[in-house]
Amino acid sequence: MSMPLADDPFVVHRNLLFTVAYEMLGSAADAEDVLQESWLRWAAVDHATVAEPRAYLVRIVTRQALNHLRTLSRRREEYVGEWLPEPLLTSPDVAEDVELAESLSIAMLTVLETLGPAERAVFVLREVFDVPYDEIADAVGKSPAAVRQIAHRAKDHVAARRPRVPVMPAEHEEVVERFVAALNTGDLQGLMDVMAPHVVSVADGGGKVRGAARRPIIGSDKLARYLVGSMSKVTGTLVASPTWINGLPGIRMELDGVLAGVVTLTVEDGRVTQIYSIANPDKLGRVDDEALVSR
Repeated sequence: MSMPLADDPFVVHRNLLFTVAYEMLGSAADAEDVLQESWLRWAAVDHATVAEPRAYLVRIVTRQALNHLRTLSRRREEYVGEWLPEPLLTSPDVAEDVELAESLSIAMLTVLETLGPAERAVFVLREVFDVPYDEIADAVGKSPAAVRQIAHRAKDHVAARRPRVPVMPAEHEEVVERFVAALNTGDLQGLMDVMAPHVVSVADGGGKVRGAARRPIIGSDKLARYLVGSMSKVTGTLVASPTWINGLPGIRMELDGVLAGVVTLTVEDGRVTQIYSIANPDKLGRVDDEALVSR
C-alpha cells in the first residue's frame, strides 16, 4: 500500500529542500528545477531502504544543485551589468530565526556568490543547516577531512565579507521606514542622513531596465542625488513601500501600481551601508507570493 502524499518525506521536508537549493543557487526558479529533478530521483528509490529520509533528500538536492551551479556560472559570465540573487517575499516570522534570516539575506547570498561551488555547498550545509561533516562529504563527493578544511576556508572567506554586526529587525525596520519616507518625498538631506558616508549601491536590471546603473554607486552624496534624480525623471508615479524580502525588512517599488523592483538594505550602526536594487523583470516573479522557507 502506497504512502499518502502528505506523509511522503519529500513533501514533509519540501520547504527545507527548497531553502537548501535556493541558498546554493541564489535563484528560486533554478531551486524549483532542482527540486523537480530531485523528486524524480526520489520517486525512483525504494523508500523502505532509506534509513534517514531527510539526510538522503538533502544529499540528492545538494548534488543536483552542484550540477546547476556549474552551468549557472557560465550563464552569469554573459549577464549584462551586476548580477544579484532572485528576491523572495518572506513572512516577518522568518526574521525570528536570526541565523536563517541572515543566511537568506541578499547581502549574504551576494557574498556566497564569491565562493566556488563546493565551498558554497559545504558552507550552506554546515553553517546554515548544521549538517554533520560525514553527511556533507557524502553529498559533495569528498572526504570528511577535506570537507572540514573547505568549511574552515569558506567560513573565513565569508566572515571577512559579511556585515560586522547583526541588526535587530526592529532597528532594521526603522531605518527602512526612514529611507522609504525620504525616497518618496525626494528628501535629499533625509537620504544622506540615513546613509553611511561610504554607502555602496548595486543595481541589477539585467540590461532590461532603463536607468538601472550598471556599475556600483559609492558615497551618500552621489547616491542621494542619483536616487532623487532618478525618481523625478520617471514617467508615472513611482512609490516605495516597506515589505519583507529574504528574511529582512525591505522595500517594494511600484510604478503606477505595478511592481517595478525591490530594494534591500544592509544596516550598521543605524545607517545604510549597502543597497541592493533588483529590477530585472525576470527576477521579480516571487515577490508577490510568499516563499516558504525553513531549516
